[in-house]
Amino acid sequence: MSSAALRVSARTLLLNASYEPLRVISWQRAVTLMYLGKVEVLRSYDQVLHAVSMYIETPAVVRLYQLVRRHRVRISFSRRNVFLRDEYRCQYCGLSLPATDLTADHVVPRSLGGTTTWENVVTACGPCNLRKGGRTPSQARMVLHRRPQRPAHLPATTVHLHEDSAPAAWREFLPSDSTVKAVS
Repeated sequence: MSSAALRVSARTLLLNASYEPLRVISWQRAVTLMYLGKVEVLRSYDQVLHAVSMYIETPAVVRLYQLVRRHRVRISFSRRNVFLRDEYRCQYCGLSLPATDLTADHVVPRSLGGTTTWENVVTACGPCNLRKGGRTPSQARMVLHRRPQRPAHLPATTVHLHEDSAPAAWREFLPSDSTVKAVS
């Protein structure tokens, strides 16, 4: 198999025993899990892997035999995680910018008793943060695009997969707007 062809199919979708998407893993990890008898291959790519004594179709979608319970992780509050939660988008004007051009803004300013929590801090661009100043959004006549809240998943290790960007072999296993953890 050529290295270019292998790069196309280098990702394998790992499903829980309940067919729920868990994460994206490398094809090498998928083959290891298959060899250990931990997964069944549901879909394969057209590429064939050549071993000394056998040929293996490159796994595209594998399902665990045993159900894995997903633990809820409490996400730590940080400036970077606020930017990730808000998708690097100003919550006042909607402009998407690099982290260097963004600030963390207290919806209710600390001078007015606001706290530094998930529910009171949003991503803002410099001009919007300056315009808002030490006021609440209503006092500054500004509107938040979305109410801030604690995220339910780790934004740094999550890949948002949409049906049109996922490999064809994955599409029947993905809900229309999927959130799947990437390989760590």
